[in-house]
Amino acid sequence: MSDQAVQRAREVKRVHEQKLLRKVNVVAVGVGYCRRGGIQTREICIVVSVKKKIPLSELKPGEVIPTQIEGVPVDVVETGEIRAL
Repeated sequence: MSDQAVQRAREVKRVHEQKLLRKVNVVAVGVGYCRRGGIQTREICIVVSVKKKIPLSELKPGEVIPTQIEGVPVDVVETGEIRAL
């Protein structure tokens, strides 16, 4: 991981965060490590948290979260509903 990769991911997240949050199933957007096959990698990505993962075949084109944005990988993580206590 490099500071440059983290900074780039933060910049891209900032630009695209509101658009991602407007998608029906999205509950949060952050920056973190990608997970592949359930295993955390050392690759920095934009993490999009969703209430429930839905198969791509069941999503409308406007609901699909891209696999990368401006060259920064995107990881979709099912977190359920997020509520403040």
